[in-house]
Amino acid sequence: MKSEIIAVGSEMLTPHRQDTNSLYLTQKLNEIGVTVAFKTIVGDRRKDLVNVIRTALGRVDILLLMGGLGPTEDDLTREAVAEALSLTLRRDATQVAALHARAATWRISMPQNNLKQADVLEGATLLPNSNGSAPGQWLDTIFSGYRKLIALLPGPPHECKPLFDTECLPRLREAAPPRAIATRTLKAAMLPESQADKLLAPIYTTYADVETTILAHTGDIQLTLLCAKPTLEAAQQRVDELAGRMEEALEDWLYSSQGDTLEQIVLYYLGLRQATLAVAESCTGGLIAQRITSVPGSSRSFLGGAVVYSDPLKSAFAGVPEDLIAQHGAVSAEVAKALANGIRLRTGATIGLGVTGVAGPTGATESKPVGLVYIAVSEAQKTDCLDRTFRGDRDRIREYAAQQALDLVRRRLM
Repeated sequence: MKSEIIAVGSEMLTPHRQDTNSLYLTQKLNEIGVTVAFKTIVGDRRKDLVNVIRTALGRVDILLLMGGLGPTEDDLTREAVAEALSLTLRRDATQVAALHARAATWRISMPQNNLKQADVLEGATLLPNSNGSAPGQWLDTIFSGYRKLIALLPGPPHECKPLFDTECLPRLREAAPPRAIATRTLKAAMLPESQADKLLAPIYTTYADVETTILAHTGDIQLTLLCAKPTLEAAQQRVDELAGRMEEALEDWLYSSQGDTLEQIVLYYLGLRQATLAVAESCTGGLIAQRITSVPGSSRSFLGGAVVYSDPLKSAFAGVPEDLIAQHGAVSAEVAKALANGIRLRTGATIGLGVTGVAGPTGATESKPVGLVYIAVSEAQKTDCLDRTFRGDRDRIREYAAQQALDLVRRRLM
């Protein structure tokens, strides 16, 4: 069965509010074998609401609407569903009494506009909302000759999620045919999206029953595999088979086959080797340390480090000779190596990591353009350094540099 989630609210069409409920609902639907085919955000305009509801009912079996169940004039989900399905709304006396009782607990008289929260779609079942005043509604109906399951859910997450779990999931489990969805996420670092697809498309296109999506982020490729079968074992077998072939093709670009973050993998390898890491960051300004320390338990392998943005601090905290900076410049392979080696010696870490570069938009020269970054990894036996020139704005360059640095440590540890 296919489903669609519609988030209702003009505020979610601004940069100030984001729909997060749909992520939770998608996970829950996938767990019972229901695929989410579409997600829609629509503002508080009745005509638009009616149009998207009719469109959704023409293409999916299950429709979940979130929001627009409040007492104000712009809460129009009930009215829009009624219009889209040519249904009437009736005012439920029991719900009216419940609204009055709720207001009494707050020692206030209930405003008359709250009464619209007692309006129930013809043929619908009220879904009790123990965390708010707006009940949900469940409708099992026929649209254009086909059975449709429709749920109206409140928008606030602390109301939407528990109501969906207790009232909607049991109904959906009963209605949905036996079906299981297996997923797997592979991740590769510093591999261009086009190159990833060139490597992998000849493989995943032969698995018509497995949906493969490629998501590119800054220096990171995420490959999600999804397969639906009557049993979880059958679905997982297909996903694992495809994942195994893709892992072989990705070779050492691959850093995780189970959805782990790059920093988790770095810490995993550090733990295996009983090694420790310290960092000296210039242009990344602490981004690398922040990512590593976001992982619980990272203190077992990560000692810390320093943000050495100014030249004097490069010398004071990481022991970089002043004449080395004067001779080669703060952005250079020589200084990156000295940062990595110096922070390793200062902290007693097994591995030292040094990063220096031009994040921009100022500070560039003809020989050292914006985006030029030097990254060095130091161990007692040797110190390696690579240089990259990343494109983008200041934030993007810094994110690329942090990702490249962590991947360089991973490759050294491998």
